[in-house]
Amino acid sequence: MTDTAPAVDNGVNVDALFGARSALSDSPEIAKFEWRSTVSWVKGTHSLSEVETFYGLGGEQAHTKKFTFDADHPPQFAAEDHGITPVEYVLVALGSCLTAGIASVAQVRQVKLNSVKATVAADFDLHGILGADPNVRNGFSNVTVNYEIDADASQEDIEAIVAQSQKRSAVYDALTNPTNVSVNVNASS
Repeated sequence: MTDTAPAVDNGVNVDALFGARSALSDSPEIAKFEWRSTVSWVKGTHSLSEVETFYGLGGEQAHTKKFTFDADHPPQFAAEDHGITPVEYVLVALGSCLTAGIASVAQVRQVKLNSVKATVAADFDLHGILGADPNVRNGFSNVTVNYEIDADASQEDIEAIVAQSQKRSAVYDALTNPTNVSVNVNASS
């Protein structure tokens, strides 16, 4: 009888991920995805976003249910605080994407994660979006992600896992590299 250590299970199906990567190399056209959301204005600065469908793997796809997200601004901005601000959603997206990557990379490297917590913060000067100073940008001037990770690995191995997650993160890429954004209007009167 052999005594083997149990495989690490961080809840990531790496066999499926590697299977997808293999399938994509055989059929690169199925790797083209279009992610979508529909955002409807409610009142004031409050909007409601819905995410349900996307295109990928050569056809239309759907999540298992429709997800909805309220966005608004706090009372300090003369708003009603029906949801987090749009810029906070960007921080949520970045932290979530990097953390998912950490779980995936750790699973591939057979590193057991005990806990992972990211604190994501961004510096932002309101003079830009309020038009008070044309020399101040409208977006973040700096974003910091601080991780507290408890894992069965050395500091060096954990840092390598985080670096690989950063390298593969779509949200990190979108924030750190220019992305073409087109805004079109179909006005009805």
